[in-house]
Amino acid sequence: MRRVKYGGMNVAEETKMNEEEIVEETPVPEEELVPEKVAEEATEEPAEKAAPEVNPWEEKYNAEHDARLRIAAEYDNFRKRTVREKDAAYGNGKADTVAKFLPIYDNLERALNQPTEDAAFKKGVEMTMTELVKILTGLGVEIFGEPGDPFNPDLHNAVMHTEDESLGENVIAQVFQKGFKIGEKVVRFAMVQVAN
Repeated sequence: MRRVKYGGMNVAEETKMNEEEIVEETPVPEEELVPEKVAEEATEEPAEKAAPEVNPWEEKYNAEHDARLRIAAEYDNFRKRTVREKDAAYGNGKADTVAKFLPIYDNLERALNQPTEDAAFKKGVEMTMTELVKILTGLGVEIFGEPGDPFNPDLHNAVMHTEDESLGENVIAQVFQKGFKIGEKVVRFAMVQVAN
């Protein structure tokens, strides 16, 4: 046990002193205090272990990991958007090309509807029309608008109206121009006359 000196007296003598006396403490060399510091540090360690210590490297890793996940998600969104835009651009380009061929289709159809005595001419026009329809079908183009079909305002453009008891209500009586669509995209609405 260590004895601490106060004002020239040892601990035993000080207990005899009156409580009213003021005692000055003599400085203790630092070498004697080192074991106490070690004992204090040993008692503080369990308190530090109770509170989890955050590793700065782990924080940096988590931040980098989150940033990389965000970049990967942005790239995935960019890739999907690019594919959608490419498909839309291809579909729009195909629809524009088909729209440019529609006057040729209309002229061939008019030529087929005209009476002619030249069989070779008529056969040539029929073969040309058959080949054009085959090409359009190969591109995924659907031709619609036949007399007797039900009227659909999403596909047909009604330019005339007629009363005909032989036809049902909202039925196409006559087709002036065929309609064309690619998938769900309408390239040209069918121009029709609607009955009743």
